[in-house]
Amino acid sequence: MAVLHNRVSQVELKKLLYQETTPRTTISFYHYFQIDNSKQFRDDLYSALNQLKVFGRIYVAHEGINAQVSVPENNAGAFKDHLYSIGPLNGIRLNIAVDDDGKSFWVLKIKVREKIVADGITDSAFSMAKKGRYVNAQQMNELMKDEGTVVIDMRNHYEYEVGHFEKAIEIPSDTFREQLPMAVNMMQDKKEKNIIMYCTGGIRCEKASAYMLHNGFTNVFHLEGGIINYAKQAKENNIDSKFIGKNFVFDDRLGERITPDIIAQCHQCGEPADTHTNCKNEACHLLFIQCEACSEKYDGCCSDECKTVFNLPIEVQKELRKGIEKDAMIFNKSKQRLRPRLDGAEG
Repeated sequence: MAVLHNRVSQVELKKLLYQETTPRTTISFYHYFQIDNSKQFRDDLYSALNQLKVFGRIYVAHEGINAQVSVPENNAGAFKDHLYSIGPLNGIRLNIAVDDDGKSFWVLKIKVREKIVADGITDSAFSMAKKGRYVNAQQMNELMKDEGTVVIDMRNHYEYEVGHFEKAIEIPSDTFREQLPMAVNMMQDKKEKNIIMYCTGGIRCEKASAYMLHNGFTNVFHLEGGIINYAKQAKENNIDSKFIGKNFVFDDRLGERITPDIIAQCHQCGEPADTHTNCKNEACHLLFIQCEACSEKYDGCCSDECKTVFNLPIEVQKELRKGIEKDAMIFNKSKQRLRPRLDGAEG
């Protein structure tokens, strides 16, 4: 029986990645469609992509698929052919990373989830069949010329912080499931206006556009392929980018630059900076923005306390972080706080 999961340590896998000589391309894609047997779909996909040496993070659910992967250039054709051989995925858009060193992932993980986007929607009448109208980069810019157009960012605070569209409205919450009802409430007096929703690659704003229509809004649009596709189209067609700054991405890069503008600040000294990093103290691992000067001052940590722990012997560090769940902190920088206490409790 084929092995359908990884058995090599993360440290060794990352080491092997940097020893590779074949260039890789980071690709993201998603599609809402009915999958009756999610586990079988997952297992078949894992077997095929593992043979092609594809790395990445893929979620499969009854409602569809959401994927961010790293593909060896010499297997790119075979990868595309396999995806397109799956009926509902035939011809889907593949978003190619804008600012990419090919080192975004070092292992393949495909997980079965209840939903490909955790939305908190319990209304059985809600359906993805009716969703907002797609707009491309040119159409986005044209609609934004209208003073009455409302642009809504459906990403988290830490994504919005380093880059967003001009005049975009931030929905002030840390989770997508909270943002959906908040967006509806915030826009109650704008039901007849043109509303454009956007996100990183399109998956969240597509669902958000359907949710807005479900709640009585009429002129709802969503950016096709999200910021990633917008940046690609803007570059290819010499279109002035209305997205300013960096696009946060959920892989080892933590961001791809769209324009030279730095619109965020270092969370430690307040100087202009937009480089996200995870605290080097493994018991913390908090995601935050840090400038080069503070990175040197704090040894890549988020505080003096974490710096002290980081510089302790490894065995002592391991004892200190026993029982601490750090994974949730990697992409969980709440707007209300910048760091947890060492014991993992919120400050």
